[in-house]
Amino acid sequence: MARPRKPLLSRDLIVGAAGALVDAEGLEAVSTRRLAAALGVSGPSLYNHFRTKDEILEAVADAVSARVDLSMFEPEAGRDWRGALHDWAHSYRDALSDHPNIVPVLARGPGRRPAGLRVADAVFGAMTAAGWPPAQATRIGALMRYFILGSAVASFAGGFVDDEAAYDPSDYPHLGQAHLLAERRREVDEGAFETGLAALLDGLALQHEALTDAGPADAGPADAGRADVGPADG
Repeated sequence: MARPRKPLLSRDLIVGAAGALVDAEGLEAVSTRRLAAALGVSGPSLYNHFRTKDEILEAVADAVSARVDLSMFEPEAGRDWRGALHDWAHSYRDALSDHPNIVPVLARGPGRRPAGLRVADAVFGAMTAAGWPPAQATRIGALMRYFILGSAVASFAGGFVDDEAAYDPSDYPHLGQAHLLAERRREVDEGAFETGLAALLDGLALQHEALTDAGPADAGPADAGRADVGPADG
């Protein structure tokens, strides 16, 4: 019998199968048995590529991070820091919205994941290039990640039921229209994300203006002695 032209198994095939399981059934669905069955191979063959389930899930998370657009942070893009953060936040949220079940793994931080570290590097580099002190650039990356990951965990509007009787005005006098939220899920959730993002960026713009007016020597006590703090986003 002729040997197959392509290997029967690869890291990419395993990651793809694991990602499909995570999307469909959640993190707990991933097991050696389930993956081997989905790929039509023996369970032990997976260990030639990954040592543990956690390594597989880390790789799935990194594959999602790799889908995030970082081009807006490149110098040749000519974007200001605020516009770049805005567009990156939307790209990041879009990637997570397609794969919400992997968010708990991403929430651990980039660890050693290459794509996650590229995200952290791009954001931190762009913020320091825009004049933010390193410590504050780290906080901005962390703040943005908290906000974006939180928005992807679950739908706010989807948390309300389409049943007017569930919101008795004698118990909930201000939720008379809550039963309408579920059918407007996308509109509500996307509007909330954009409202929160604008508020964050407006606040940061005020800080940046004050920082620029003050100059490096007067950056503020919050950054005193912390100019060497590295990135925490991604």
